[in-house]
Parts: sequence; C-alpha cells; structure tokens
Amino acid sequence: MSVARVRRALTETVSGLPREFWWLWTSTLVNRLGGFVATFMALYLTLERGYSASYAGLVAALYGLGGVVSSLGGGVMTDRLGRRPTLVIAQGSTAVSVALLGFMEHPVAIAAVACLVGAASNASRPAVQAMMADIVRPEDRVRAFSLNYWAINLGFAISAMAAGFIAEVSYLAGFLLEAGMTAVCAVLVFIKLPESRPERTAKGAAAQEAVGLGTVLRDGRFMGVVGLCFVIALIFQQASVGLPIAMGDAGFTPADFGLAMAVNGVLIVALQIPVTRFIEHRDPRRLLVVSSLLAGYGFGLTAFAGSVGMFMVTVVVWTLAEIVNAPTQTGLVVRLSPVHGRGRYQGMYTMSWSVAGLIAPLMSGFVIDRYGANWLWGLCAVLGMGAAAGYATLMRGLPTDMEAEVEVEVDPDAGTDGDESRRAGSEDIPAPVSAPAPVPPTASAP
Repeated sequence: MSVARVRRALTETVSGLPREFWWLWTSTLVNRLGGFVATFMALYLTLERGYSASYAGLVAALYGLGGVVSSLGGGVMTDRLGRRPTLVIAQGSTAVSVALLGFMEHPVAIAAVACLVGAASNASRPAVQAMMADIVRPEDRVRAFSLNYWAINLGFAISAMAAGFIAEVSYLAGFLLEAGMTAVCAVLVFIKLPESRPERTAKGAAAQEAVGLGTVLRDGRFMGVVGLCFVIALIFQQASVGLPIAMGDAGFTPADFGLAMAVNGVLIVALQIPVTRFIEHRDPRRLLVVSSLLAGYGFGLTAFAGSVGMFMVTVVVWTLAEIVNAPTQTGLVVRLSPVHGRGRYQGMYTMSWSVAGLIAPLMSGFVIDRYGANWLWGLCAVLGMGAAAGYATLMRGLPTDMEAEVEVEVDPDAGTDGDESRRAGSEDIPAPVSAPAPVPPTASAP
C-alpha cells in the first residue's frame, strides 16, 4: 500500500468527527496513560506491604464491587445531572481516592479506599459513552467508538510498560502520578467540553422522568443484549484470569505469558482503525455473531496450545474478535437506548462487564481446580456459540440499517418491555417491528 493511500485512509478515518469528540478522546487517552495503579496493585500489596495473595484478591474483588454499584449510580447521574457534571465529579473523586490509597497502611483502610477507587473510576463510563452518542452522528458512531477503544488500549499499553519502571522507583509516586493525570482529565472536561445532554423540553423532560431503572429492566430486548454482553465479558476476562493460571500450571514462565499477551496490545493498536474501516457499514448482526464465535473458539483453541507460539496464535484469534466486537456492541447499546435514558442504559451495560469481572475469577478457579484447564477452554467455546445464537435471535426484528437515530416514547403506566413504543427518528427508515419474546438476561452471555 502506498504512502498516499495510507494517508488517505487515515484522513477518512478521523475526518468528520466533531471537535468535542476529540477533546473527549484526548481525555480518555490521558486517563488511560495514567492507569498505573491497577497494573501494579497486586505487586504493591504482596511485595511492598507484605500482605498475602488472598488479601490482594479480596482488595481486587472490592475494587470490582465498587464498580458494579457505581455503574448504575453513574448512569442515573448522567441522566439527572448531565454528562459533564458526572464526568467532573467522577474523575475528581477518582483523583482524590487514588492519592488517598497511596497513603493507607491499615488493611481495612486499604480495602475500603480501594472499593471507593473502583466506584469513582467506574462512574464515569456511562457518561463518556452517553456523551459520545450525543455529539457524534449515528452513521459515525461505530467509527467513534472504535477510535475511543483504540485510545484506551494505546494508553493501557504505554502505562503498563511505564508502571514497572515507576514501581521500581516508588509505588507512592505511581499513586500520585495517576491521581494527577486523572485530575488533569477532570479539568480538561470542565474547560473544553460543553454539556451534551438533549435539551429538556416539556416533552423531553416528561420522557426523561419516565425512563427509570425499572424501564431499563422491563426492556426485554435490551436486557437480553446486557446478558449477552455479560457472556462475552466472561470469555474475554479469561485473558487476565484463566490464561496466566493455565500457562503457569503448564510450566510456562510469566515472561512467556507476557510475550503471548503482548500480541493482543500490538494487534489492537495496529488493526483497530483499518478493521473499523472494513466493518463500519456492515451488518452488525453478522459482526456480533462472527465475533462471538471467534472469541469462543479463540479461547477454546488454548486447550491445544503446547508452545508459546501456539498460545500467540490463539491470542490473535480472540483479539480479532475483540477488535470487531467492542465498537459494534457499544453501537448496538446506543441504538437500543432512548435519547433521554442513555445514562441509565449505558450504566446497565457497564455493570454487565463489572459483574463479569467479579464472577470470572471464581469461575476460572473452580473449573481449573475441579476439572482442569481444558474444561475451561471448552466452556469458553460453548459460551461463544451460545452468545452467537443469542445475537442472531435477539436482533432478528431490527432493521438492517442500525445507524438510524432512535428515540423512545415511554409510557410510565405501561408494563411492556419498551420495544413496542420505539419509532425510527428518520422518515426514510421504517420503524422496527415488535421484538420477539424477550430473551432472559441469563441467556448464556458475552
């Protein structure tokens, strides 16, 4: 490919997005560049503080529990207070709590503050996703979510490398540096990003008041998607939970695991943008089905891996699934969310990943200890096939063009799942037909 073609492809990828999106994108990148604490927290607790691995696991679980609770709370704040205030409050609270955690010495105090850090850091995610949906045109959303996901992974890759060097100098410096960079994000949001929440007309205010958490829970199709997101998240969590345990039991070193996992970061940084250009206007139903199968079979192939090279091949397979699934799934969540309830809907979606982060370690440990690692990889393959079948069934009633803006008129007295009241926001695109029987949230999930 010539330099001119590469330049033209890059220009087409980043052009047409509003300035506000790029400030939000910059905030995401800076935030992830400063994500040191999550990387070295286990080492900090066991090596620096001398606590047991069990205590480190407890702290990690409490961190995840804080994220589960704040996912819904952040979603409600996003709809009630607005996107910008929620982001400023969440990032400001994260900066303060991370700095405080660096000075905690008593085990109870460390566990409590870690829970606060998890809650504060996770509360901003619904606001980020809702604001991105507000400011980006429907036809550009998959591209925007993909670019944001690329920034997250680029920032994580750099911060993960930097965390090791910072930890050798001072763990406290890592806490304070992350707190400072998170505070910079809060200031950036406050100065550069205007509020994007739709104007509260009399009709809009009534619609917003009508969209509560009960409305989200009664939305059968959306809760089915949340269940599938949970299943996919369970599969992808094995990269940091089941995979290192299985490789260690098989006699591979931490360096071998790091080498295999490096493939994931390199591929995402290298392929996320060109793959997005390929999938941007393709049928999201097929993309989600194919990515679910790739995720399940990618981890399933790990059962046959006997060398570092083969482990790297399996990482390639499920990384391709991740690259396709992440922006497509986020776009689907926005597509199914009412304009005046995006915060709550995004909060429920975010919670599915937080809950998966709590359950995945328990599931992996139980299956590996009781039945062996190969059963875990076989289970991943089954979950991937179940998620693919779920997406194929759940999205059958939706129109092919998933980029149309959708608004939901909610009847607070109605006890339906909310799908029947959807109408397309464009006259050129027919409204979706009524959804099939709601898929339960436990539908073998992503």
